[in-house]
Amino acid sequence: AHLSAARKAELERVASLIATPGKGITACDEGPGTIGARLENVGVANSEERRRAYRQMLFEAPGAAEHLSAAILDPETLLQRSSTDGALFPHKLQQLGVVPGVKPHLKVYALPGQGGATVMQGLDSLAARCEEYAAQGAQFAKWRSPLEIDVAQGQPSDLVIRANMHDLARYALICQDVGLVPIVEPDISLKGCHDLETAVAVNVKVQAELYKSMLDHGVYMEGSLLKPNIVNPGRDCAEAYSLREIAEANLAVLRRCFPIAMKGANFLSGGQSLGDAAARLSEMNKLKGDSPWNLSFSWSAALQMPLFDLCRGHGELQLEAMSELYLAELEIAGAAARGEYEAQGDEGAHLPAPSLAAAAA
Repeated sequence: AHLSAARKAELERVASLIATPGKGITACDEGPGTIGARLENVGVANSEERRRAYRQMLFEAPGAAEHLSAAILDPETLLQRSSTDGALFPHKLQQLGVVPGVKPHLKVYALPGQGGATVMQGLDSLAARCEEYAAQGAQFAKWRSPLEIDVAQGQPSDLVIRANMHDLARYALICQDVGLVPIVEPDISLKGCHDLETAVAVNVKVQAELYKSMLDHGVYMEGSLLKPNIVNPGRDCAEAYSLREIAEANLAVLRRCFPIAMKGANFLSGGQSLGDAAARLSEMNKLKGDSPWNLSFSWSAALQMPLFDLCRGHGELQLEAMSELYLAELEIAGAAARGEYEAQGDEGAHLPAPSLAAAAA
């Protein structure tokens, strides 16, 4: 009720653009330190100009915009310009038909007494920062709340879930008040030894708390989007699962609690390879039937880490080669978003390491 009809219409319009079928999000919102570490790991010195040139390649690679509906930027990137025509990157993205957004949260903070479980910081000054980001051209924001499953330690606890999901709801409320579409990201890590059934139960509990909190806060659901983890058994789970079983588990979570008012879910990669992430997303789209949501990608590491490897031994960004590989990766991602990617071999299945399988036998 606090939002005008015009504001609701604009939020829903932008959310619909981001949820364009067959297109997804390139997530390039790593801070200068994170992307700098990736550069230095392959022998390339970290500098603002190299970060700018790299992000320009992600935005302007020929053909990339055909597969992209949106891009998530670090605040630094909002103020950088394309060397092609001098346009600020948010305006350049809009020219290309890609919706520009921003990561507004700060750093995680470990909650005392919760075994290392965290909450994300940055709510206190969020409204002022979001107003600045909107003035700089951002049309949406994305807030990540990381969680881990540790059955032995009782994590995520009710307190940890409640604190993180209420923070996501308050973030979403603030974003909409200043005109940004909020993407909410409850990110449950691949770490752990839990089975797929446990992952389903925890994901349902987390997402149910999120949507209830969003509604309690008065968030306009039609003008918000979800960026979830792909539901998986823990990386160290000793039980094997097929690609179809994992896809069906993800659809079960969505069908049990994801509001149909929200137009789509753009899954994060979260440490999966491009092949595994694409196989799982594609299988979900093949099996979703009449489920109403657009299911697509919002990938960072799955797309970017192979690009950095091309620079190893050269001491400088290999932008032409990176651009070519990036386009090939986006073609895979786009096919997965359409349900047209065909898994190669065991892609998308969970196959325990031989030592884990032997221990469980």
